[in-house]
Amino acid sequence: MDAVAVTKDSEQRTGRGEIPDPVLFSIGFLSFFDRFATPPMLVVLASRTGLSLAEAVGLVASYALFYALGQPLWGFISDRFGRVTVLRAALAGLLLAAVASTLVSTHVPLLIARSAAGLMAGCLYPTLLTILGDTRAGVERARGLSDLQIYSALGTTGATLAAGAIAAFTDWRVVFGLPAVGSVALLLFLRRAHDAGTHRGGHVELRAAFSGAALVVYGVAVLEGAVLMGILTYFVPALQHEDVPIALAGLLAAGYGVGVIVGARIMRRLVQRFSRTQLMGIGGVVLLVGYAASSIAQNPTAITATAVLVGASNGVLHSSVQGWATDVAPTARATAVSLFACALFLGSSVGTFLTAGLADAGRYGAIFLLGLAATVVLIAVVTMGHRAWERRRTR
Repeated sequence: MDAVAVTKDSEQRTGRGEIPDPVLFSIGFLSFFDRFATPPMLVVLASRTGLSLAEAVGLVASYALFYALGQPLWGFISDRFGRVTVLRAALAGLLLAAVASTLVSTHVPLLIARSAAGLMAGCLYPTLLTILGDTRAGVERARGLSDLQIYSALGTTGATLAAGAIAAFTDWRVVFGLPAVGSVALLLFLRRAHDAGTHRGGHVELRAAFSGAALVVYGVAVLEGAVLMGILTYFVPALQHEDVPIALAGLLAAGYGVGVIVGARIMRRLVQRFSRTQLMGIGGVVLLVGYAASSIAQNPTAITATAVLVGASNGVLHSSVQGWATDVAPTARATAVSLFACALFLGSSVGTFLTAGLADAGRYGAIFLLGLAATVVLIAVVTMGHRAWERRRTR
């Protein structure tokens, strides 16, 4: 079925030109595929472009930096001009940046192209969260967030498993070009969509995005980013340190994506039985068990189990925290969600930076032990903070 037929069918079903769920979730897949596609092909990219490995790693770092720092800007634009408008602009920008990435091969032009791609891709996922916050509530919102996480995990897993092989057996430009093709398709699907049922732009109460409760959520995001995403960087190196071949290490570390999918599917059932505060606690305990496994035993089985459990925790804990972020400032929702995402990725960077020395020394057990200790703090902060916020909101 072509894009026009799908769009017409969606309009007949909704009557309002709203974005169909498969299109929303496909945007989530695209954003995570683009974000995680470069690391698996770093060695191939460096060898075929003449870049040093450090310069190739710099492409990833620059992408991540612009991905994080662009969040507040995109949030403000989304609150001011509307969600669909900003999605179209970001997809068009990602299209151009992806094409540019395939046309250059020297360091500085490629660095600029990948930085632009990070800036544009950084808009997509927070805007999807905002749309779900605008259009759904309660259990339906939680289910939507879980479905979005499943598609995003598929994008992460697909990039982790396929990007390196595609680059090795074809060309690294193909990997950068795939998001351009995806952007074209999604822009076609979005051409008749509008902000019916969502925020249409206009007056934005920016002060709400900087309330005390909102600042607490951003603080939680920094800690969660360090614990959930910062340590994620070390699964493959930790497996390699245990003499696991690189190809097998990548496959085992992809258990993280499998864990996210399983956790998100379980989450759809849990939301009917537990409050959001309780779900945060459940997800936190899963994360605690995951880090405990690799803190106690240093072997491939334990590290793989940690990867799967961290992913499952992401599907429950992170999904619940995302739901809190969409609720904390409804009159400036896009701005608040974007600041939340910015805090999350900055926390990830801080977590990686603080543990890099331990990784250089091969002390991955110490890294997982720090993750275990930080998880205890995270569980306490997130559950008590959310419970207090819920009490104040219902007074």
